[in-house]
Amino acid sequence: MEFDLHQRTAALSVGELADFAVGPRDGGDGPTGIWRARLGSHWHREMETQTRSETENAAFEVSVAGEVFEAGWTITITGRIDQVVPDGSTTVLREIKTLTRPVPLPESELRAEYPAYFAQLAIYLSLRRIHDPDAPLRGELVFVETATGLSQTIVFSREDENLFQVRLARLVQFLGQHQRARDRRSRLKITPAFANPRPGQADTRERLEAALSRHPIVAFEAPTGFGKTGVMLETALRALQSGQCDRLVYLTSKSTGQLQVVSTLAHMTAPPSRDTAECHLISDNISYPSDNKNLNSEQLAVWHVRNKREHCVNDVFHCTRETCRFIQDVESRWPASGLDRFHLFPQPTPEVAELRNAGRAASICPYEITRTALAFQDVWIGDFNYVFAPRNRSLFSQQPGWNPARTFLIVDEAHNLAGRVADVHSATLDERELRAVLAALDQTRAPKALLRLWESLTLLVVGTRATEAIDLPTEEDLASALSAVSEAVAENPLDYASLGPDLTEVLWRPAELAAWLGNHTLSRLVWAPTDARIEFTCLDAAPAIGATLREFGRVILASATIGPMTTAAQTWGLSNTPPHPLAALTPWRDGAYDVAVDLRVDTRFHHRDRHGPTTAKTIARLSEASTQAVAVFFPSYRYAENIEQLLQADYPEVRVALQPRLPDLAAQAAWVEQSIALTDVLFLVLGSSFAEGIDLLGGKVSHAMVVGPALPEVNARQRAWHDELLRQDADREAAFDRVYRQPGLQKVNQGLGRLIRAPGQRTRVLLHCVRFIDPAYARWLAPEYQFGRHLPDDDALEDWLNHDS
Repeated sequence: MEFDLHQRTAALSVGELADFAVGPRDGGDGPTGIWRARLGSHWHREMETQTRSETENAAFEVSVAGEVFEAGWTITITGRIDQVVPDGSTTVLREIKTLTRPVPLPESELRAEYPAYFAQLAIYLSLRRIHDPDAPLRGELVFVETATGLSQTIVFSREDENLFQVRLARLVQFLGQHQRARDRRSRLKITPAFANPRPGQADTRERLEAALSRHPIVAFEAPTGFGKTGVMLETALRALQSGQCDRLVYLTSKSTGQLQVVSTLAHMTAPPSRDTAECHLISDNISYPSDNKNLNSEQLAVWHVRNKREHCVNDVFHCTRETCRFIQDVESRWPASGLDRFHLFPQPTPEVAELRNAGRAASICPYEITRTALAFQDVWIGDFNYVFAPRNRSLFSQQPGWNPARTFLIVDEAHNLAGRVADVHSATLDERELRAVLAALDQTRAPKALLRLWESLTLLVVGTRATEAIDLPTEEDLASALSAVSEAVAENPLDYASLGPDLTEVLWRPAELAAWLGNHTLSRLVWAPTDARIEFTCLDAAPAIGATLREFGRVILASATIGPMTTAAQTWGLSNTPPHPLAALTPWRDGAYDVAVDLRVDTRFHHRDRHGPTTAKTIARLSEASTQAVAVFFPSYRYAENIEQLLQADYPEVRVALQPRLPDLAAQAAWVEQSIALTDVLFLVLGSSFAEGIDLLGGKVSHAMVVGPALPEVNARQRAWHDELLRQDADREAAFDRVYRQPGLQKVNQGLGRLIRAPGQRTRVLLHCVRFIDPAYARWLAPEYQFGRHLPDDDALEDWLNHDS
């Protein structure tokens, strides 16, 4: 659906209008949807053949369009009716719908379960009457059972055609609220992000606005601590206020970053307090403000999107209507629930606990509150997955009025985007999960045909031996088995309540994997790391990323470590139309890093043990010279543990804290604070959340050391990606850069960038490996780390430590 609030026009399909509702909607068929669509196409063709044999002059897939004028709006509706069949002087408009349930069913049950199907035929009839009001028409809705081909026909009455007016009324209410939201945004009072801007912040924001006025996609590089969140939000809010866009979507992969955005927006857009405004009732128990200058008229509508599991109020997270009373008949129970308050009146984004309490009180799934409210929010804040992951993106893309071309997209921590999107396009099949599903299907009396197909898939996986690349015949066998299973799962109603959430997810996975094997736009690897386990690995998701980014009207790709634009554009799938690069102005960082390169050691895997004593001695010497904690960055836990053992043996007086494996960011931050206060040296692993996500090191580390360039581990995935780049005509050095050097040195840049977060902070950095002076490696370092002093021996190290530059 597209709409123009200025021209008061809207255009949508018949299907969109039939499905349109403010409130909970059917979540669809999940991963099996593509197979259900294929079954539907099959029975449409069968019914077409039958009609051709029975009736002459019948027409199929007939275009129907019309223009409707409603409450000052011009609404264009288009669609295709399945069959137009002459019956004497009457024209029959016939829609075909497929069901996996046996027919016949009570008509009242069909109307309750499938209201959109009835609305769709009503819209076709009404559009046809607009063109020829006097023509005799009859509507027939035909339900076909997929397993047998048996059908049940519902003949429409003129009263049924009133469903068209009901849908139009809902749509006009929705459009009116969006028009009021536009007016509200135009009066938005924006408080500058910074009361006292640091040098470079105000100029950078002006340069960012200017760049976006000329370029749809801008790559914005700003160091940690610069305040890029505030700069970007102020830029986006001004675009919302001026009507250059209708919505802001802010994505970042860390929940702490999302909370920071929520907090910053609350500060920048806090409205003046007002008395509660009067409301008048329109219909369907929905109250709208009677005067858009009253209640929260200058409040920005912001929603922080959390995942579905966090919303759940059940003991076990398993979304089926059979097991969860909170989603049973939710569509019919919503209007009287009072939960419309979350989207009717702009308010600060609610906490998940508030949504859970409200949903529990109304006996409605809290996630449906989020899903309903999103369509009316000015700002959506969430994870990358809601835009880039096929399994999750429907929460955004299926919202009424979703229009990327009128959306301002901010992707923060964009250096993580390529890896995250590749991960969501990857999956696994292993023996244990497949056997568990097979046993559960047998216990729940699933159809024997499905049992046989699932057993065949299981045996295929069980018989797979460990290999770095599965051969083509085996891959073809996999594709065939996955397709057959997927079709059977889509075709047969199963007892998902008894299967439980984990096995249901495995049961749906073949549909995703069958589609994955049929998608040749992404570089991929099918391999077996161990016997009876198959990995479906996306090597490079750049084409999917680029296609998505180009849908949006304005995009900021933000990071502290974008690096060379040519490589960044490749990872984002934007090589043909590279983003416009923009670097933040940070004069206060000039001279903040005193860098030296230690030429005495080689930290490559085969040389580490020989140089281990030198590494331990150097760390002890840095600790002795330091007035604060020393941060030492390692490429892996094992390397850090080995050096820790050497330190404990030879320099027991040095207190070392090795980062623990803590998934919780709050626990990580507490560990950092405690370690800075109570130990001499912090051992951190490059690429981990400690090195990239903890902002507590700024100004508290006088000396830092990086033990090697942190190149990724050489494994089957990395080798396959390297070979794939060579097949794409990259030379060997360029391929090695893309797969190994650039990711490794980006981790170094990320870790060191967090040591300077404010004017006046300084630190000394020792790059502890001879490779750091090799131009092939050094070119990937940020400019402030590239031109350090070279230390060929112990005396040079002592001289550097004793003489502050």
